[in-house]
Amino acid sequence: MPVKALYDYDFPSADRQELFGDDQLVYVHWDGNPLFCSAACFRVPRALSFGEFVAGTVAPWAGSDPDFDATATLDWRLFDEPLSAVPDASLTDLGIGHKALLHFTV
Repeated sequence: MPVKALYDYDFPSADRQELFGDDQLVYVHWDGNPLFCSAACFRVPRALSFGEFVAGTVAPWAGSDPDFDATATLDWRLFDEPLSAVPDASLTDLGIGHKALLHFTV
């Protein structure tokens, strides 16, 4: 159902990229997991490698589910497109930008 504002809303977004400096927000969703029914948001450096991102950010978060096995993580997708998860490539090099949505399955 659409919402109609009673006035013009003309304020800059509080989570726009320029407020984060060398960091960015990245959303991560574990598809098909009932414990994590929606994406989690993480603030991470843009230059962080994908392998470090998974090991240092995704694994501790997802590890709270006993079914998580970091070695069995499959099918990474950026939004709805398949992502070639190169561990040494930076998030920026892989096209993972500010407020990007990553999906994975285990």
